[in-house]
Amino acid sequence: MSFELWSADSAEWLAHWASWPEREVYAHPGYLSLYEDGQTRAMCAAWRSENGGVLYPFLLRDLRGDPFFEDAADTITPYGYGGAFCWGVDRDTVATEFWRVFDEWAAEQPVVSELVRFALFDDGLLPYPGEREQRLVNVVRDLAPSADELWMDFEHKVRKNVKKARRGGVTIEFDLTGARLEDFLHLYAHMLDRRQAPERYGYSREFFERIHERLAGQFVYAHALHEDRVVSSELVLLSEGNAYSFLGATDSDAFHLRPNDLLKYEVILWAKDAGKSRFVLGGGYEADDGIFRYKRSFAPHGLVPFLIGRRVLQPDLYRELTERMGGGDPGFFPAYRAP
Repeated sequence: MSFELWSADSAEWLAHWASWPEREVYAHPGYLSLYEDGQTRAMCAAWRSENGGVLYPFLLRDLRGDPFFEDAADTITPYGYGGAFCWGVDRDTVATEFWRVFDEWAAEQPVVSELVRFALFDDGLLPYPGEREQRLVNVVRDLAPSADELWMDFEHKVRKNVKKARRGGVTIEFDLTGARLEDFLHLYAHMLDRRQAPERYGYSREFFERIHERLAGQFVYAHALHEDRVVSSELVLLSEGNAYSFLGATDSDAFHLRPNDLLKYEVILWAKDAGKSRFVLGGGYEADDGIFRYKRSFAPHGLVPFLIGRRVLQPDLYRELTERMGGGDPGFFPAYRAP
């Protein structure tokens, strides 16, 4: 078995990713590297053969600094969808050996715990040796139906709002370069403030500029314009077969125009024309909240469980860190990182 560990600047990681028919954006080294900082390294555990391979991208987080001061680390997959992606292999056979070798490497670090945000489609992942738990439900728009069939599958209110946006003069523009980043950032900051969103969603300008630089061809912005002003905007990440709603915002002063319904509808048509088979709208902050119900209106039958995986690889050290940090939150994993 050809098992290897790569950092984000490894040409081998990018080459192995490029050899994969699905080329999932969430496994691209450029995506993982967006989340690197002084205590976090983007890494990938990989296996290669003539017919296929495995890519398990993750963030290795150093525990040696404040407040832990422990010569150890833990791993997590970044915002989005991850896991041990695989293709052209016998999943069960490879999984046994892959995780055995990975765990040998993890013990040397040592890695205390592992948290995985799983991709939505199990057939492209190796079986996971740890606990799996459903957290939320995500909405996935199947793009196989014709444009007319897609239209009729939307909830009535979507069709009504799309027509209203068009009557109001809203138009849609697609941008593959990020030329309207300033408009996007303005709307995004406005949305964060309005919703009092968690701090983790407050991405910097540099974050988006790195997306433009490192993920060229793997993203598109869609902008809704009214009277030459951007009133709604969405950043979509692109894999070979899937398009993912990543981040977006709408000007509250333009809500009455319903620009986001038209925006989502045109993104769906754009993704279909681009040869994508699915558009992943994601889920809400909480189960069955308003954001989730809005997304579901575009794919009432496209509900897919969103799962996380977790493992404690060093039980004694995990317990010691948790106690040192005040006992943690039993609902948070790893407990020693609870806010």
